[in-house]
Amino acid sequence: MSEKQALGDTTLNEDQTKGNGVDLENHVKLDEAGDAVQCADNQSQLDGHEALRPTRLYKRRWMIVLLFSSYSLCNSFQWIQYGIINNIFMKFYDVDAFTIDWMSMIYMLTYIPFIFPVTWLLDKKGLRVIALVATALNCAGTWIKVASVKPNLFAVTFLGQFCCSCAQVFILGMPSRIASVWFGSEEVSTACSIGVFGNQLGIAIGFLVPPVLVPNVDDLDELAHHISIMFYITAGVATLLFILVIFVFQERPKLPPTQAQATARSIPPEQYSYTASILRLLRNKPFILLIITYGLNVGCFYAVGTLLNRMIIEHYPGEEVNAGRIGLTIVIAGMVGSLICGIWLDKTKTYKQTTLAVYFMSLVGMIVYAATLNLGHLWVVFITAGALGFFMTGYLPLGFEFAVELTYPESEGTSSGLLNCSAQVFGIIFTICQGKIMERFGTLAGNIFLCVFLLIGTIMTGLIKSDLRRQNANMLAKAAAEGQKSGQDYGATSLITHPQTPPSHA
Repeated sequence: MSEKQALGDTTLNEDQTKGNGVDLENHVKLDEAGDAVQCADNQSQLDGHEALRPTRLYKRRWMIVLLFSSYSLCNSFQWIQYGIINNIFMKFYDVDAFTIDWMSMIYMLTYIPFIFPVTWLLDKKGLRVIALVATALNCAGTWIKVASVKPNLFAVTFLGQFCCSCAQVFILGMPSRIASVWFGSEEVSTACSIGVFGNQLGIAIGFLVPPVLVPNVDDLDELAHHISIMFYITAGVATLLFILVIFVFQERPKLPPTQAQATARSIPPEQYSYTASILRLLRNKPFILLIITYGLNVGCFYAVGTLLNRMIIEHYPGEEVNAGRIGLTIVIAGMVGSLICGIWLDKTKTYKQTTLAVYFMSLVGMIVYAATLNLGHLWVVFITAGALGFFMTGYLPLGFEFAVELTYPESEGTSSGLLNCSAQVFGIIFTICQGKIMERFGTLAGNIFLCVFLLIGTIMTGLIKSDLRRQNANMLAKAAAEGQKSGQDYGATSLITHPQTPPSHA
Protein backbone atom coordinates (compact mmCIF):
# COMPACT_ATOMS: atom_id res chain seq x y z
CA MET A 1 0.00 0.00 0.00
CA SER A 2 1.28 3.45 -0.89
CA GLU A 3 1.86 6.25 1.64
CA LYS A 4 -0.95 8.23 -0.01
CA GLN A 5 -3.38 5.33 0.49
CA ALA A 6 -2.34 5.00 4.13
CA LEU A 7 -2.95 8.71 4.64
CA GLY A 8 -6.43 8.40 3.11
CA ASP A 9 -7.32 5.44 5.36
CA THR A 10 -6.15 7.36 8.42
CA THR A 11 -8.31 10.41 7.56
CA LEU A 12 -11.33 8.20 6.85
CA ASN A 13 -11.01 6.44 10.18
CA GLU A 14 -10.87 9.82 11.96
CA ASP A 15 -14.21 10.76 10.37
CA GLN A 16 -15.71 7.43 11.43
CA THR A 17 -14.53 8.02 14.95
CA LYS A 18 -16.34 11.39 15.10
CA GLY A 19 -19.53 9.95 13.64
CA ASN A 20 -19.75 6.59 15.41
CA GLY A 21 -17.67 7.05 18.56
CA VAL A 22 -15.35 4.15 17.56
CA ASP A 23 -11.82 4.32 18.92
CA LEU A 24 -9.32 5.08 16.19
CA GLU A 25 -6.80 2.54 17.36
CA ASN A 26 -9.33 -0.26 16.77
CA HIS A 27 -8.85 0.43 13.07
CA VAL A 28 -5.27 1.59 12.59
CA LYS A 29 -2.20 1.21 14.81
CA LEU A 30 -0.47 4.54 14.98
CA ASP A 31 1.83 4.16 17.96
CA GLU A 32 4.06 7.05 17.05
CA ALA A 33 1.15 9.49 16.75
CA GLY A 34 -0.38 8.14 19.98
CA ASP A 35 2.86 8.80 21.81
CA ALA A 36 2.85 12.35 20.46
CA VAL A 37 -0.69 12.96 21.77
CA GLN A 38 0.21 11.45 25.18
CA CYS A 39 3.24 13.75 25.39
CA ALA A 40 1.02 16.72 24.58
CA ASP A 41 -1.44 15.69 27.34
CA ASN A 42 1.38 15.31 29.85
CA GLN A 43 2.75 18.71 28.91
CA SER A 44 -0.74 20.24 29.34
CA GLN A 45 -0.93 18.82 32.87
CA LEU A 46 2.53 20.11 33.62
CA ASP A 47 1.42 23.56 32.47
CA GLY A 48 -1.41 23.42 35.03
CA HIS A 49 -4.29 23.05 32.55
CA GLU A 50 -7.00 20.84 34.01
CA ALA A 51 -9.73 19.18 32.00
CA LEU A 52 -12.54 21.61 31.25
CA ARG A 53 -15.61 20.76 33.37
CA PRO A 54 -19.05 20.58 31.74
CA THR A 55 -21.30 23.62 32.33
CA ARG A 56 -24.88 24.46 31.40
CA LEU A 57 -27.45 27.24 31.83
CA TYR A 58 -30.98 26.12 32.77
CA LYS A 59 -34.17 28.07 31.99
CA ARG A 60 -35.32 27.33 35.55
CA ARG A 61 -32.78 29.87 36.82
CA TRP A 62 -35.17 32.72 35.98
CA MET A 63 -37.98 31.12 37.98
CA ILE A 64 -35.66 30.71 40.97
CA VAL A 65 -34.47 34.32 41.02
CA LEU A 66 -38.01 35.68 40.46
CA LEU A 67 -39.42 33.56 43.28
CA PHE A 68 -36.64 34.78 45.55
CA SER A 69 -37.37 38.38 44.55
CA SER A 70 -41.05 37.84 45.38
CA TYR A 71 -40.55 36.64 48.94
CA SER A 72 -37.85 39.25 49.46
CA LEU A 73 -40.43 41.84 48.36
CA CYS A 74 -42.98 40.56 50.87
CA ASN A 75 -40.45 40.78 53.70
CA SER A 76 -39.00 44.20 52.88
CA PHE A 77 -42.50 45.67 52.53
CA GLN A 78 -42.98 45.07 56.25
CA TRP A 79 -39.74 46.84 57.18
CA ILE A 80 -41.21 50.25 56.43
CA GLN A 81 -44.98 49.66 56.82
CA TYR A 82 -44.98 51.14 60.35
CA GLY A 83 -42.47 53.95 59.85
CA ILE A 84 -44.11 55.50 56.78
CA ILE A 85 -47.32 56.11 58.80
CA ASN A 86 -45.41 56.76 62.02
CA ASN A 87 -47.94 59.27 63.39
CA ILE A 88 -50.93 56.95 62.80
CA PHE A 89 -49.41 53.98 64.65
CA MET A 90 -48.30 56.32 67.46
CA LYS A 91 -51.96 57.29 67.93
CA PHE A 92 -53.34 53.75 67.62
CA TYR A 93 -50.93 52.05 70.05
CA ASP A 94 -50.37 55.20 72.19
CA VAL A 95 -46.56 55.09 71.96
CA ASP A 96 -43.93 57.71 71.09
CA ALA A 97 -42.13 58.27 67.77
CA PHE A 98 -38.90 56.61 68.89
CA THR A 99 -40.80 53.40 69.75
CA ILE A 100 -42.27 53.26 66.23
CA ASP A 101 -38.80 53.92 64.80
CA TRP A 102 -37.74 50.68 66.49
CA MET A 103 -40.28 48.79 64.35
CA SER A 104 -37.90 49.52 61.47
CA MET A 105 -34.65 49.37 63.44
CA ILE A 106 -35.49 45.89 64.79
CA TYR A 107 -34.77 44.65 61.25
CA MET A 108 -31.27 46.10 61.55
CA LEU A 109 -30.66 45.00 65.14
CA THR A 110 -31.74 41.39 64.58
CA TYR A 111 -29.44 40.99 61.60
CA ILE A 112 -26.22 41.71 63.50
CA PRO A 113 -26.08 38.71 65.90
CA PHE A 114 -27.84 36.21 63.62
CA ILE A 115 -26.02 36.75 60.33
CA PHE A 116 -23.02 34.59 61.23
CA PRO A 117 -24.97 31.43 62.23
CA VAL A 118 -27.26 31.94 59.22
CA THR A 119 -24.29 32.23 56.85
CA TRP A 120 -22.81 29.07 58.36
CA LEU A 121 -26.15 27.33 57.80
CA LEU A 122 -26.20 28.54 54.17
CA ASP A 123 -22.76 27.01 53.57
CA LYS A 124 -23.71 23.73 55.26
CA LYS A 125 -27.30 23.22 54.11
CA GLY A 126 -27.57 25.29 50.93
CA LEU A 127 -30.04 27.66 49.31
CA ARG A 128 -33.24 25.61 49.62
CA VAL A 129 -33.12 25.22 53.41
CA ILE A 130 -32.41 28.93 53.82
CA ALA A 131 -35.33 29.81 51.52
CA LEU A 132 -37.71 27.55 53.44
CA VAL A 133 -36.75 29.01 56.83
CA ALA A 134 -37.00 32.58 55.49
CA THR A 135 -40.50 32.16 54.07
CA ALA A 136 -41.71 30.18 57.12
CA LEU A 137 -40.60 32.90 59.55
CA ASN A 138 -42.02 35.63 57.33
CA CYS A 139 -45.35 33.83 57.09
CA ALA A 140 -45.50 33.30 60.88
CA GLY A 141 -44.73 36.97 61.55
CA THR A 142 -47.53 38.19 59.29
CA TRP A 143 -50.14 36.04 61.04
CA ILE A 144 -48.96 37.18 64.48
CA LYS A 145 -49.55 40.77 63.31
CA VAL A 146 -53.08 39.85 62.25
CA ALA A 147 -53.76 38.97 65.90
CA SER A 148 -52.32 42.25 67.19
CA VAL A 149 -54.86 44.79 65.91
CA LYS A 150 -55.91 46.18 69.29
CA PRO A 151 -54.53 49.32 70.99
CA ASN A 152 -53.30 47.32 73.99
CA LEU A 153 -51.43 44.68 71.92
CA PHE A 154 -48.35 46.61 70.81
CA ALA A 155 -46.13 43.86 72.30
CA VAL A 156 -47.82 41.31 70.02
CA THR A 157 -47.33 43.40 66.87
CA PHE A 158 -43.70 43.93 67.89
CA LEU A 159 -43.29 40.13 68.21
CA GLY A 160 -44.67 39.70 64.69
CA GLN A 161 -42.24 42.32 63.39
CA PHE A 162 -39.42 40.54 65.22
CA CYS A 163 -40.26 37.26 63.40
CA CYS A 164 -40.21 39.09 60.06
CA SER A 165 -36.89 40.69 60.97
CA CYS A 166 -35.46 37.21 61.66
CA ALA A 167 -36.67 36.13 58.21
CA GLN A 168 -34.77 39.05 56.69
CA VAL A 169 -31.48 37.58 57.97
CA PHE A 170 -32.13 34.58 55.71
CA ILE A 171 -32.86 36.84 52.70
CA LEU A 172 -30.51 39.83 52.44
CA GLY A 173 -27.32 37.97 51.59
CA MET A 174 -28.88 35.63 49.01
CA PRO A 175 -28.86 37.60 45.69
CA SER A 176 -25.15 37.19 44.93
CA ARG A 177 -25.23 33.50 45.99
CA ILE A 178 -28.20 32.72 43.74
CA ALA A 179 -26.56 34.62 40.87
CA SER A 180 -23.30 32.67 41.22
CA VAL A 181 -24.95 29.24 41.63
CA TRP A 182 -27.48 29.57 38.79
CA PHE A 183 -26.24 32.16 36.25
CA GLY A 184 -23.47 32.44 33.65
CA SER A 185 -20.52 34.80 33.92
CA GLU A 186 -22.09 37.25 31.44
CA GLU A 187 -25.30 37.63 33.45
CA VAL A 188 -24.38 37.31 37.15
CA SER A 189 -24.53 41.05 37.80
CA THR A 190 -27.91 41.34 36.08
CA ALA A 191 -29.23 38.36 38.09
CA CYS A 192 -27.93 39.87 41.33
CA SER A 193 -29.68 43.13 40.40
CA ILE A 194 -32.97 41.25 39.89
CA GLY A 195 -32.52 39.67 43.33
CA VAL A 196 -31.98 43.07 44.93
CA PHE A 197 -34.80 44.44 42.75
CA GLY A 198 -37.38 42.46 44.75
CA ASN A 199 -36.15 43.90 48.03
CA GLN A 200 -36.32 47.42 46.63
CA LEU A 201 -39.77 46.91 45.12
CA GLY A 202 -41.02 45.69 48.49
CA ILE A 203 -39.73 48.85 50.15
CA ALA A 204 -41.37 50.91 47.39
CA ILE A 205 -44.72 49.21 48.01
CA GLY A 206 -44.14 49.68 51.74
CA PHE A 207 -43.86 53.42 51.15
CA LEU A 208 -46.92 53.59 48.88
CA VAL A 209 -49.56 51.16 50.17
CA PRO A 210 -49.82 51.73 53.98
CA PRO A 211 -50.78 55.44 53.67
CA VAL A 212 -53.48 54.42 51.17
CA LEU A 213 -54.85 51.44 53.13
CA VAL A 214 -54.62 53.12 56.55
CA PRO A 215 -55.94 56.70 56.40
CA ASN A 216 -55.42 59.06 59.33
CA VAL A 217 -58.85 58.83 61.02
CA ASP A 218 -59.71 59.61 64.66
CA ASP A 219 -62.04 56.64 65.34
CA LEU A 220 -59.81 53.86 66.71
CA ASP A 221 -62.27 51.09 65.73
CA GLU A 222 -62.29 52.28 62.13
CA LEU A 223 -58.50 52.61 62.25
CA ALA A 224 -58.23 49.02 63.57
CA HIS A 225 -60.34 47.85 60.62
CA HIS A 226 -58.02 49.52 58.10
CA ILE A 227 -54.89 48.14 59.81
CA SER A 228 -56.33 44.60 59.88
CA ILE A 229 -57.01 44.76 56.11
CA MET A 230 -53.36 45.62 55.50
CA PHE A 231 -52.17 42.81 57.79
CA TYR A 232 -54.51 40.19 56.23
CA ILE A 233 -53.34 41.04 52.69
CA THR A 234 -49.70 40.71 53.76
CA ALA A 235 -50.37 37.38 55.50
CA GLY A 236 -52.14 35.96 52.45
CA VAL A 237 -49.27 36.86 50.12
CA ALA A 238 -46.66 35.49 52.58
CA THR A 239 -48.54 32.18 52.87
CA LEU A 240 -48.78 31.77 49.08
CA LEU A 241 -45.04 32.42 48.68
CA PHE A 242 -44.20 29.90 51.43
CA ILE A 243 -46.17 27.23 49.55
CA LEU A 244 -44.47 28.09 46.24
CA VAL A 245 -41.01 27.82 47.81
CA ILE A 246 -41.88 24.36 49.18
CA PHE A 247 -42.80 23.03 45.74
CA VAL A 248 -40.70 25.11 43.31
CA PHE A 249 -37.44 26.32 44.86
CA GLN A 250 -34.47 24.13 43.91
CA GLU A 251 -31.09 23.88 45.66
CA ARG A 252 -28.85 24.23 42.59
CA PRO A 253 -28.66 23.15 38.93
CA LYS A 254 -27.35 19.69 38.10
CA LEU A 255 -24.43 21.16 36.13
CA PRO A 256 -22.69 24.39 37.20
CA PRO A 257 -23.20 27.52 35.05
CA THR A 258 -19.54 28.61 34.94
CA GLN A 259 -16.02 27.21 35.31
CA ALA A 260 -15.58 29.34 38.46
CA GLN A 261 -18.65 27.70 40.02
CA ALA A 262 -17.44 24.26 38.87
CA THR A 263 -14.14 24.89 40.66
CA ALA A 264 -15.98 26.00 43.81
CA ARG A 265 -18.06 22.81 43.74
CA SER A 266 -14.94 20.67 43.43
CA ILE A 267 -13.62 21.78 46.84
CA PRO A 268 -14.33 18.92 49.29
CA PRO A 269 -16.58 19.98 52.23
CA GLU A 270 -14.02 18.75 54.74
CA GLN A 271 -11.50 21.24 53.36
CA TYR A 272 -13.85 24.19 53.99
CA SER A 273 -13.74 25.98 57.34
CA TYR A 274 -16.27 28.74 57.99
CA THR A 275 -14.10 30.30 60.69
CA ALA A 276 -11.02 30.24 58.45
CA SER A 277 -13.09 31.82 55.66
CA ILE A 278 -14.15 34.68 57.95
CA LEU A 279 -10.55 35.24 59.03
CA ARG A 280 -9.34 35.31 55.42
CA LEU A 281 -11.99 37.89 54.57
CA LEU A 282 -11.03 40.06 57.53
CA ARG A 283 -7.42 40.03 56.30
CA ASN A 284 -8.51 41.16 52.83
CA LYS A 285 -7.83 44.92 52.96
CA PRO A 286 -9.81 45.93 49.84
CA PHE A 287 -12.81 43.99 51.17
CA ILE A 288 -12.55 45.63 54.61
CA LEU A 289 -12.66 49.04 52.94
CA LEU A 290 -15.71 47.92 50.96
CA ILE A 291 -17.43 46.70 54.16
CA ILE A 292 -17.06 50.16 55.70
CA THR A 293 -18.06 52.13 52.59
CA TYR A 294 -21.04 49.86 51.89
CA GLY A 295 -22.21 50.25 55.48
CA LEU A 296 -21.95 54.05 55.29
CA ASN A 297 -23.98 54.29 52.06
CA VAL A 298 -26.70 51.78 52.87
CA GLY A 299 -26.86 52.98 56.49
CA CYS A 300 -27.71 56.45 55.17
CA PHE A 301 -30.45 54.95 53.00
CA TYR A 302 -31.92 53.10 56.01
CA ALA A 303 -31.94 56.33 58.04
CA VAL A 304 -33.62 58.33 55.25
CA GLY A 305 -36.25 55.61 54.73
CA THR A 306 -37.04 55.24 58.43
CA LEU A 307 -37.29 58.99 59.11
CA LEU A 308 -38.85 60.07 55.80
CA ASN A 309 -42.35 60.49 57.23
CA ARG A 310 -41.03 62.75 60.00
CA MET A 311 -38.99 64.83 57.52
CA ILE A 312 -41.93 65.41 55.16
CA ILE A 313 -44.56 66.03 57.86
CA GLU A 314 -42.33 68.66 59.50
CA HIS A 315 -42.23 70.77 56.32
CA TYR A 316 -45.52 69.66 54.72
CA PRO A 317 -48.10 68.89 57.48
CA GLY A 318 -50.88 66.44 56.60
CA GLU A 319 -48.99 65.02 53.60
CA GLU A 320 -48.66 61.41 54.81
CA VAL A 321 -49.77 60.01 51.44
CA ASN A 322 -47.26 62.18 49.57
CA ALA A 323 -44.56 61.14 52.03
CA GLY A 324 -45.24 57.57 50.93
CA ARG A 325 -45.16 58.58 47.28
CA ILE A 326 -41.81 60.30 47.77
CA GLY A 327 -40.48 57.10 49.34
CA LEU A 328 -41.88 55.19 46.37
CA THR A 329 -40.08 57.58 44.02
CA ILE A 330 -36.78 57.02 45.84
CA VAL A 331 -37.01 53.25 45.53
CA ILE A 332 -38.44 53.03 42.00
CA ALA A 333 -35.63 55.27 40.77
CA GLY A 334 -33.19 53.05 42.68
CA MET A 335 -34.60 49.92 41.04
CA VAL A 336 -33.96 51.46 37.62
CA GLY A 337 -30.46 52.39 38.78
CA SER A 338 -29.83 48.85 40.03
CA LEU A 339 -30.81 47.22 36.74
CA ILE A 340 -28.81 49.70 34.67
CA CYS A 341 -25.75 49.21 36.89
CA GLY A 342 -26.10 45.42 36.74
CA ILE A 343 -26.31 45.38 32.94
CA TRP A 344 -23.43 47.86 32.73
CA LEU A 345 -21.23 45.64 34.94
CA ASP A 346 -21.98 42.54 32.86
CA LYS A 347 -20.96 44.43 29.72
CA THR A 348 -17.88 46.30 30.99
CA LYS A 349 -16.66 44.56 34.21
CA THR A 350 -15.62 48.04 35.50
CA TYR A 351 -16.48 47.30 39.13
CA LYS A 352 -14.23 49.86 40.83
CA GLN A 353 -14.98 52.75 38.45
CA THR A 354 -18.74 52.17 38.47
CA THR A 355 -18.91 51.81 42.25
CA LEU A 356 -16.94 55.01 42.79
CA ALA A 357 -19.03 57.00 40.29
CA VAL A 358 -22.34 55.86 41.80
CA TYR A 359 -21.07 56.54 45.34
CA PHE A 360 -20.04 60.09 44.42
CA MET A 361 -23.41 60.75 42.79
CA SER A 362 -25.13 59.47 45.95
CA LEU A 363 -23.28 62.19 47.86
CA VAL A 364 -24.33 64.82 45.30
CA GLY A 365 -27.94 63.60 45.43
CA MET A 366 -28.01 63.78 49.24
CA ILE A 367 -26.66 67.35 49.22
CA VAL A 368 -29.27 68.49 46.68
CA TYR A 369 -32.10 66.72 48.56
CA ALA A 370 -31.08 68.32 51.86
CA ALA A 371 -30.86 71.78 50.29
CA THR A 372 -34.28 71.64 48.60
CA LEU A 373 -36.41 69.84 51.22
CA ASN A 374 -37.58 73.04 52.94
CA LEU A 375 -38.31 75.13 49.82
CA GLY A 376 -42.06 74.55 50.13
CA HIS A 377 -42.51 72.85 46.75
CA LEU A 378 -43.35 69.14 46.92
CA TRP A 379 -42.67 68.61 43.20
CA VAL A 380 -39.06 69.68 43.78
CA VAL A 381 -38.75 67.12 46.60
CA PHE A 382 -40.07 64.40 44.27
CA ILE A 383 -37.37 65.20 41.70
CA THR A 384 -34.47 65.46 44.15
CA ALA A 385 -35.59 62.37 46.07
CA GLY A 386 -35.77 60.40 42.80
CA ALA A 387 -32.23 61.46 41.86
CA LEU A 388 -31.02 60.46 45.33
CA GLY A 389 -32.72 57.07 45.09
CA PHE A 390 -31.37 56.34 41.60
CA PHE A 391 -27.80 56.37 42.89
CA MET A 392 -28.11 55.50 46.60
CA THR A 393 -30.39 52.49 46.10
CA GLY A 394 -28.74 51.63 42.79
CA TYR A 395 -25.52 51.13 44.74
CA LEU A 396 -26.84 48.01 46.52
CA PRO A 397 -26.11 45.36 43.83
CA LEU A 398 -22.82 47.07 42.97
CA GLY A 399 -21.57 46.46 46.48
CA PHE A 400 -22.63 42.80 46.41
CA GLU A 401 -20.99 42.04 43.10
CA PHE A 402 -17.81 43.99 43.85
CA ALA A 403 -17.52 42.02 47.10
CA VAL A 404 -17.82 38.68 45.28
CA GLU A 405 -15.07 39.75 42.88
CA LEU A 406 -12.74 40.82 45.70
CA THR A 407 -13.28 37.67 47.79
CA TYR A 408 -13.57 34.77 45.29
CA PRO A 409 -13.53 31.80 45.96
CA GLU A 410 -14.95 32.52 49.42
CA SER A 411 -18.68 31.93 49.90
CA GLU A 412 -20.88 34.67 48.44
CA GLY A 413 -23.18 34.34 51.45
CA THR A 414 -20.33 35.12 53.83
CA SER A 415 -19.13 38.24 51.98
CA SER A 416 -22.70 39.51 51.49
CA GLY A 417 -23.46 38.83 55.13
CA LEU A 418 -20.54 40.94 56.32
CA LEU A 419 -21.60 43.79 54.01
CA ASN A 420 -25.17 43.71 55.30
CA CYS A 421 -24.00 43.45 58.91
CA SER A 422 -22.03 46.67 58.42
CA ALA A 423 -25.11 48.29 56.84
CA GLN A 424 -27.32 47.34 59.80
CA VAL A 425 -24.82 48.70 62.34
CA PHE A 426 -24.48 52.03 60.54
CA GLY A 427 -28.24 52.08 59.87
CA ILE A 428 -29.05 51.89 63.59
CA ILE A 429 -26.42 54.50 64.48
CA PHE A 430 -27.47 56.91 61.71
CA THR A 431 -31.21 56.51 62.39
CA ILE A 432 -30.88 57.21 66.11
CA CYS A 433 -28.38 60.07 65.66
CA GLN A 434 -30.24 61.73 62.81
CA GLY A 435 -33.53 61.43 64.69
CA LYS A 436 -32.05 63.16 67.74
CA ILE A 437 -30.38 65.85 65.59
CA MET A 438 -33.69 66.51 63.81
CA GLU A 439 -35.48 66.92 67.14
CA ARG A 440 -32.96 69.52 68.36
CA PHE A 441 -31.71 71.27 65.21
CA GLY A 442 -34.16 70.41 62.41
CA THR A 443 -34.11 68.24 59.27
CA LEU A 444 -31.39 70.22 57.47
CA ALA A 445 -28.84 69.53 60.21
CA GLY A 446 -29.83 65.84 60.22
CA ASN A 447 -29.31 65.54 56.47
CA ILE A 448 -25.97 67.38 56.60
CA PHE A 449 -24.93 64.78 59.20
CA LEU A 450 -25.52 62.05 56.58
CA CYS A 451 -23.72 64.05 53.85
CA VAL A 452 -20.52 64.11 55.93
CA PHE A 453 -20.42 60.32 56.14
CA LEU A 454 -21.19 59.88 52.45
CA LEU A 455 -18.20 62.12 51.69
CA ILE A 456 -16.00 59.90 53.89
CA GLY A 457 -17.35 56.82 52.09
CA THR A 458 -16.62 58.30 48.66
CA ILE A 459 -12.99 58.97 49.60
CA MET A 460 -12.56 55.46 51.02
CA THR A 461 -14.11 53.88 47.90
CA GLY A 462 -11.41 55.57 45.83
CA LEU A 463 -8.80 53.77 47.94
CA ILE A 464 -10.13 50.25 47.23
CA LYS A 465 -7.76 48.16 45.11
CA SER A 466 -9.58 46.52 42.20
CA ASP A 467 -8.62 42.83 42.49
CA LEU A 468 -11.20 41.02 40.32
CA ARG A 469 -10.53 37.42 41.37
CA ARG A 470 -13.67 35.82 39.95
CA GLN A 471 -13.13 37.41 36.55
CA ASN A 472 -9.50 36.25 36.59
CA ALA A 473 -10.62 32.69 37.42
CA ASN A 474 -13.04 32.63 34.48
CA MET A 475 -10.39 34.08 32.14
CA LEU A 476 -7.87 31.43 33.23
CA ALA A 477 -10.44 28.70 32.66
CA LYS A 478 -11.10 30.00 29.15
CA ALA A 479 -7.37 30.20 28.46
CA ALA A 480 -6.98 26.61 29.65
CA ALA A 481 -9.82 25.54 27.35
CA GLU A 482 -8.21 27.25 24.39
CA GLY A 483 -4.88 25.64 25.29
CA GLN A 484 -6.51 22.21 25.40
CA LYS A 485 -8.17 22.84 22.05
CA SER A 486 -4.83 23.82 20.55
CA GLY A 487 -3.28 20.67 22.00
CA GLN A 488 -6.02 18.51 20.50
CA ASP A 489 -5.55 20.17 17.13
CA TYR A 490 -1.81 19.48 17.37
CA GLY A 491 -2.50 15.83 18.19
CA ALA A 492 -4.84 15.44 15.22
CA THR A 493 -2.30 17.11 12.95
CA SER A 494 0.32 14.66 14.20
CA LEU A 495 -1.92 11.76 13.27
CA ILE A 496 -2.19 13.01 9.71
CA THR A 497 1.25 14.39 9.03
CA HIS A 498 3.28 11.58 10.62
CA PRO A 499 1.56 8.33 9.64
CA GLN A 500 3.43 5.09 9.73
CA THR A 501 3.55 3.10 6.49
CA PRO A 502 1.88 -0.21 7.25
CA PRO A 503 3.57 -3.41 6.10
CA SER A 504 3.02 -4.48 2.52
CA HIS A 505 0.31 -7.05 1.80
CA ALA A 506 2.16 -8.42 -1.15
